[in-house]
Amino acid sequence: MRILVDTSVWSLALRKKTLTKGEEIVVRELKELIYELRVIMMGSIRQELLSGISDDEKYRTLKEKLRSFEDLELNQEDYEKAAERANTCRKKGIQGSHIDFLIAASALNRNISIFTTDKDFENYKKTFSLKLHKVRDEIIK
Repeated sequence: MRILVDTSVWSLALRKKTLTKGEEIVVRELKELIYELRVIMMGSIRQELLSGISDDEKYRTLKEKLRSFEDLELNQEDYEKAAERANTCRKKGIQGSHIDFLIAASALNRNISIFTTDKDFENYKKTFSLKLHKVRDEIIK
């Protein structure tokens, strides 16, 4: 099954700083998913990852590496469901970004899981069914 990897996970993997033990485990899981060819990308996630890179060479290098990952093709239903989910959450006092709801709706429409460290997705799960990928036990050991 394909896994939609959120910006928060990619950012950990691309960071040059020292990672905590928990972050290292998340990065290890991402590497394994890449190895298994299960990772799928979204245009908005790609844009977030590439935005803010001031060094042109680093930008080009990352852009080329990210091109290895297939983009989820979005359609009208994805945007409509994202708006619907945002409205549902807002009525229950749960806030979120437009991109988060688009990620959630796109995953829901395709019955795929999201791999994220963003705790907002746990809040969204309180109002609608959402599959969140968890680091597998063999990765933790």
